[in-house]
Amino acid sequence: MANDNLGIVIIGRNEGERLSRCISSSIRESRHVVYVDSGSTDNSITIAKQLGAEVVNLDLSIPFTAARARNSGFDLLNTLYPSVIYVQFIDGDCELVEGWIKKGLDFLGTNPQFAVVCGRRRERFPNASIYNLLCDLEWDTPVGETKSCGGDALMRVDAVKAVNGFNGNLIAGEEPELCVRLRQASWKIFRLDAEMTWHDAAITRFNQWWKRTQRGGYAFAEGAFLHGAPPERHWVKESRSAWFWGGILPVMALVSAFFNANAGWAVLLIYPLQVGRLALLGKHMPKINWLRAYFLVVGKFPELLGQLQFLWHRLMGSRSRLIEYK
Repeated sequence: MANDNLGIVIIGRNEGERLSRCISSSIRESRHVVYVDSGSTDNSITIAKQLGAEVVNLDLSIPFTAARARNSGFDLLNTLYPSVIYVQFIDGDCELVEGWIKKGLDFLGTNPQFAVVCGRRRERFPNASIYNLLCDLEWDTPVGETKSCGGDALMRVDAVKAVNGFNGNLIAGEEPELCVRLRQASWKIFRLDAEMTWHDAAITRFNQWWKRTQRGGYAFAEGAFLHGAPPERHWVKESRSAWFWGGILPVMALVSAFFNANAGWAVLLIYPLQVGRLALLGKHMPKINWLRAYFLVVGKFPELLGQLQFLWHRLMGSRSRLIEYK
């Protein structure tokens, strides 16, 4: 049964059939559904209207970010339905699992100190590519009180309003950044041991994975710039890791090789050793542990590119456009 205290904000672009599944699963849970479209060239807007969602056609003369789209949808939701107490944010390539909304609302209803609750996002086709599988593994985060959520999450409307919503300038990492400000305002975030959404990553090529990982590196850099000071230290560790594995270590190998070729090769041996260490720490089947470990190490190079891209834009006083991988 649809819940009148709940609103749902969906963002997307050119999602096609995936958007149909997303909106249909949302309409099942609430009569208050807003879809924000970011310049689709397919029939996404028509699909959304036919299924009963309110539509925001984002003005693309202003640089697009997912954060800005979420804010636009959230603003319209509150304008049209001011009595809404909770909001479920969801990406247009996802589908709500039946039963999730009730579990999330029950939790927030009995735990007033929590502003955000999320569950398990799963990849719909993890076996379609190694990159889809890596996404599914990435989303398997610990259950319990946590520091942040992802793009799919159930939130208290008043809490989101109190911290002025998402930072619309961020090209990635807007949800963890919002959670930083919520926690600074004495709110808490929780992850339930419950299925929440199905996601269709559709990442089939190495260059898609590379760009997605580069965007992550950019987000780490910007997050550390905004909230890297103690005690938060937001994404400082992740940024330092990208610099060490993606930049400092290769430079050390080159310098060592200049004086002694064997010394340079010895430095580079740290990479396979790190892959082995991470694989042995894995909690999945051995093959999956080794694949995940390999891509975690290789991923430090596009992450460093993202860090450098952020640094360049800071020095130039410019803004980055969205790093797209689809």
